[in-house]
Amino acid sequence: MSFLTLSGISRRYGSFMAVDDFNIGIEKGEFISLLGPSGCGKTTTLQMIAGLVPPSAGTITLDGRDITRLAPARRELGVVFQSYALFPHMTVAQNVSFGLEMRKVARAEREKRVREVLELVHLTPLCERYPREMSGGQRQRVAIARALAVDPPVLLLDEPLSALDAQLREEMQFELRRIQRTVGITTIMVTHDQAEALSISDRIVVMERGVITQIDAPYRLYEHPHNHFISNFVGKSNFLKGKAEGGAICVSDTAIRFPAEAGDGAVSVFIRPEKLKLVGAEAGLVSGTVSTRYFMGSQWLLGVTTPAGTLSVALPNLGNPPPAEGTPVGLSWDHADCRILPAKAR
Repeated sequence: MSFLTLSGISRRYGSFMAVDDFNIGIEKGEFISLLGPSGCGKTTTLQMIAGLVPPSAGTITLDGRDITRLAPARRELGVVFQSYALFPHMTVAQNVSFGLEMRKVARAEREKRVREVLELVHLTPLCERYPREMSGGQRQRVAIARALAVDPPVLLLDEPLSALDAQLREEMQFELRRIQRTVGITTIMVTHDQAEALSISDRIVVMERGVITQIDAPYRLYEHPHNHFISNFVGKSNFLKGKAEGGAICVSDTAIRFPAEAGDGAVSVFIRPEKLKLVGAEAGLVSGTVSTRYFMGSQWLLGVTTPAGTLSVALPNLGNPPPAEGTPVGLSWDHADCRILPAKAR
């Protein structure tokens, strides 16, 4: 049996089903991300695990114990909210110590535990500061330290990095993963940021309209999405309409052909921008013209207008600019890099 199991968990608000038949087994020490657009049910799922929202159906078991109807305090889980919810009138050390005091932990043990977690999050020199005297990243680490101080079996993170600026957010992704690995704590994080989920998760649960659409390791999720929604939501994809006929797939009457394992009929072809290769104007699988060109720092993002539509092409920045707008080019790719789905698949 998994360390944390959600079996048939659902949450209904009147006629609206916020979460429908959610099932997952999470192993001890795993880092799981719940990923999806706003309103997909990921925060409601986290709240049901925390005990803040009762499920309408289903069971939640933790280490073999049914906690479905337990009050939040009796679950003894660590929770870090989007706002961090630090006490402004308390110092860092006092904030971290608060949960231990509520549990009547002896003072000597309390002080020892506070020292340990502050060292873990690299905040020992700031232990006497107040939250208002700290940066966003520092306050986030205080919130994590406070959650970890009580030694919870599971750490729940609700959009923990959303309040940070882009550069600090990226830095804190890896800091968060370092802390989680050091402690070895089972962690569930809610996020709508695909890059965040892909970079630090062991597995990602993609949700759409209250249901799970795919659970997978980040690499497999990115390379082998199960449906149209995931192909477009997790990373960027070029979408081409095609027709399978006679053992091959033809796209947009351009004589672009793919080996076809499925039967005849309409299909959707997805290919990531970074999988496309620029070649000579007449040397590719399809010819086109560079219509847009954007410099992104580490890469260039091109729009290439072709008979199959405008395709996005991501090129690494190797020091030389790519062809200018208006330049005729050819596009090529490996058939193995394409994801082919039935046209009506969701």
